[in-house]
Amino acid sequence: MSTIEMPDAKISVLHVVVVALSLTMTIGAWLYSKRQVDVQIENRYEAAKEQTIGLIVDRMSRYEDALRSGVAHVASFQDETTLEDWRTFSDSLSLEERYPGVNGIGVIEFVERQELPAFMARRAAEGRDFKVHPKHDQEVLLPITFIEPEAMNSAAVGLDVAHETNRRTALLASRDTGTSQITGPIVLVQDSGHTPGFLFYAPFYKGETPTTVAERRAQFAGVVYAPFIVRKLVEGLLAKDLRNVRFSLSDGDTVIYDEHGPDEPLYDAKPMFQDSLPLPMFGRVWTVDIRTNLAFRKDSVSEQPNMILAGGLIIEILVITLLAMLARSNQRARNYAHELTRELREKSEHLEHANAEIEQFVYVASHDLKTPARGIGFLADVIEEDLEEVLGPLDDDHEIKMQLNMIRERVGRMNDLTQGIMEYSRVRNFGPGQELPLQIDAIIEDCVSDFDVDPAQIQTQSDIATVSYDSCNLRRVLENLIGNAFKYHPDQKNALINVSIETLEDRLKISVKDNGKGIPPEFHDRIFDVFQTLRRSGEPESTGIGLAIVKKAVQRHGFDIWINSAEGYGAEFTFYWPKDGTVTETLLESAA
Repeated sequence: MSTIEMPDAKISVLHVVVVALSLTMTIGAWLYSKRQVDVQIENRYEAAKEQTIGLIVDRMSRYEDALRSGVAHVASFQDETTLEDWRTFSDSLSLEERYPGVNGIGVIEFVERQELPAFMARRAAEGRDFKVHPKHDQEVLLPITFIEPEAMNSAAVGLDVAHETNRRTALLASRDTGTSQITGPIVLVQDSGHTPGFLFYAPFYKGETPTTVAERRAQFAGVVYAPFIVRKLVEGLLAKDLRNVRFSLSDGDTVIYDEHGPDEPLYDAKPMFQDSLPLPMFGRVWTVDIRTNLAFRKDSVSEQPNMILAGGLIIEILVITLLAMLARSNQRARNYAHELTRELREKSEHLEHANAEIEQFVYVASHDLKTPARGIGFLADVIEEDLEEVLGPLDDDHEIKMQLNMIRERVGRMNDLTQGIMEYSRVRNFGPGQELPLQIDAIIEDCVSDFDVDPAQIQTQSDIATVSYDSCNLRRVLENLIGNAFKYHPDQKNALINVSIETLEDRLKISVKDNGKGIPPEFHDRIFDVFQTLRRSGEPESTGIGLAIVKKAVQRHGFDIWINSAEGYGAEFTFYWPKDGTVTETLLESAA
C-alpha cells in the first residue's frame, strides 16, 4: 500500500481515503441541509405567489357573483327595473363592506335608435334629468341607465359606452358569449385621478335563456356592470405590510398596477424569486409579475447549514488527529516489528512470544482508534444538549435532529470501518501450522447458526471433509461469501446457497453460488476493491471491506477469485485454494 512520509510516521492511502470519505459526508450533510433550507424558502415563495394570485382570482369571482345577483334581480321584474328598485338592490349588497375596490354597480340597457324616445320617456317618468352622451354614429345605443351609489358616479349616468372601442367591444363579447367579460384598460369618467380602470359586464336577456349567438343577439336586453379602479381593487386585497411579495398587473402592453418601483417600501433590486405569469381574466389575459421583497429576504436567513458545516469540520479535525495518532502507532508498530523480526532471525525460539507482542500491539492500536470515535459520538450529544439550551427541545425541529443522528450514524460507520480495516490487515497474519484442520460440515453448521437460517438453505457438495492449509483464512472467506449472500438477498427466507469444493491435483476449486438478485457485469471488478459497495437505499449498511478481505486471502496464495453473475440471476463466486501449500508455477499461471 502506498504511503505519504511524515517526520515520525507514514500516512497510508487508506487513511487519506478515510479522511476524504468523512469530509465528503460532512460536505454532503452541509449541502443537503442547505438544499432543505432552499426548498423551504422556495416553498414559502410559491405559497405567497399562489396566495396573491388566488386572492385576485377569488376577488374577481366574488365581484362576478355580485353582477350575477344583479342579473337575477333584473330578471325578477317582468316589465322593467325602476330606479328605486335598483337602489334597494344596491343597498342590500353593502358594496363598501362586502366588495371593497368596486366603485359601484349599475345597469346598461341595449337601445335601438328608433326606441330612444320611448327609453327617454321612461327616464323622464322617474323624475330624472337624464341625457345620453356623447353622440356617435354606432347603430345601437348602450347608455348607463342606473349606477349606485349615484353620488360618486354621477358623471357616468347616461354615458353611452358604445361610443368607445374598449367599452363597446367587451360588452358585445359578453352579449355574444353569455359570459361575464371585462374591458381593456380605460380611464373611468368618475375617476378624477385618471388612473387605469376597467368595466366588468354580466349580460341579461329577454325571455327564455338563449343558447346560440343568434338567439343571444336577438334577445339581448343589456348588462349589469361594475366600474373598477385597479388601484382600489388591489387595495382591497391583502395589505402590503402583510405580504412578502410585490406584484404588478399588465393588460397587453399597458401596466395597470405596479408595486415594483424603487420608491416602494422594502423594494429589493435583486429579488430572490421572480415570476411573470399569464392570468386569464374574463375575456382578457392579465400578466402578473411577482417578486420577493426585502422582508422575504430577511425571513429567509438560516444559520442551520453553517452550524452543521462548523460541527462537521470540528469532527474532521478530530478524525485527522485520530488518524495521525494511528499513523504514529502504525509506524511504531513497524519499527518494533522490524526489530523483533531481526531478533527472530537470530533466535527462532522467541517466535511465539514475538507474535503475541504484535497481536497485543494491534489490539492497542485498534483501541486507540475507537476511543476518539466514541468521543465524537459524545461530542454530538454535547452539541445536542447545547442546542436544546438555546433553541429548546429539538423533537419538533426534525432537520437539526436528523443531522445530529447522521453524525451518530457516521460514528457507528467509522467503528465498522475500523474493525473492517483491522480484519483486512490481519489476513496476512495467518499461515499453515497456526490452526486446526477446518471441518467443512462444522463451518456450514456455524454459518447456519450465525446467520439464523434454515439448514436446508445451505447445500454442500465436497470431495473432502477437512481443509488443513490456512484454515483460518478459508473460514473467513467462506463466512464472508455466505454471509453476503444472505445479507443482500431480497428475501432471506427463500435464499438458497450452494457451496461446492472440488479437488484438482494440489489445489481445491471452491465456489459459493446463491439465488439472489445478482450483480451487473459492469460492477464485477469494482466489488472486490476496498470501500466499494453496491448498497441501495433501504438495504443493510456495508463497509465495503468484506469482499476485499476475501480477495486478499485468496491472492496471498497466488490465486484469484472471479464472479459469474447477471442482474436478476444470482451470483457465483469461484476461487482456488492450496491443499498443502505446494503450488506449482504452472498452476499459478493457470489460476491468474
